[in-house]
Amino acid sequence: MTTEQKPLHSGYGPSTTAEEVLRGIDLTGRSAIVTGGYSGLGLETVRVLRQAGAQVWVPARDVPRAQAALKVLGAAVEPMDLMDPASIDAFADHFLSSGKPLAILINSAGIMACPLARDRRGYESQFSTNHLGHFQLTLRLWPALQKAQGARVVTLSSWGHRHSPVHLEDPNFERREYTPWLGYGQSKTANVLFALELDRRGQTEGIRAFSVHPGGIVETGLGKHITREQLRAGGAIDEKGQPVIDPERGLKTVAQGAATGVWCATSPQLKGIGGVYCQDCDVAPLVDLTGEAAKKFASKPLGVMPYAVDPKIAEELWVLSEKLTGVRWP
Repeated sequence: MTTEQKPLHSGYGPSTTAEEVLRGIDLTGRSAIVTGGYSGLGLETVRVLRQAGAQVWVPARDVPRAQAALKVLGAAVEPMDLMDPASIDAFADHFLSSGKPLAILINSAGIMACPLARDRRGYESQFSTNHLGHFQLTLRLWPALQKAQGARVVTLSSWGHRHSPVHLEDPNFERREYTPWLGYGQSKTANVLFALELDRRGQTEGIRAFSVHPGGIVETGLGKHITREQLRAGGAIDEKGQPVIDPERGLKTVAQGAATGVWCATSPQLKGIGGVYCQDCDVAPLVDLTGEAAKKFASKPLGVMPYAVDPKIAEELWVLSEKLTGVRWP
């Protein structure tokens, strides 16, 4: 059954931290994988999951850096590059060989607004890293997710999905002009559509999927291609170059930014729910671009764009993703 894209009024909000949503939740003996789990939001996510008792694996492109960051947390580090299909398969095969059920998969790694680059297959780097890599990883880990008998898959999207729908006819900018924000927006819309279709396919086996807007967090390293002048003009940093923290405007600390993903991965409030885009530890509203609602949207532009939760487009993207990756639904 499709969950309505409508707030639950969870009782949490923009200032809620990842630790707060995990209070009273025991994850002892449960396994989790967090991509990008050695910096920024991913590192905070690993920290609180370990604090709640979960066993956590972190696939990493930079293994020494990941080992150094995670040493005190006791998370396992394995090599993997989201733009390298062979490394994704190797990581998945290694985890599957353990025989462990996978209760939580958090697809947190990503790149943002970078200059045009391509992987070895010729696929645009943001679409490849943010969407196709996680698509392949999730499908390859499917047997472990099935074993958990109630797994959750959380994929970090962004309000940046407003910059572009997915162009199914040319996702890799082979016949249209590329800009960093169009590429980022398309990949983040793909994250939302992926969660929608994944949930439709997985819910009969107890596997539910969610996409997440964590908020605007300067201290993650994700915005390395954005200049200080751009950050200042957007109100993300002050005149001294310090991050502006204003959760009501979506400008959050790392602890606050990690909260919604952790909530989606663990909260009992979401039992029987899935396929939705979430923000501020709640299901986000659907953006209404008509009439008076459009004015409100302009003043507080949060929610999910209708094109990102279109089930027909979600299914078409799934088919295209299978074709581009060569990975098929089990």
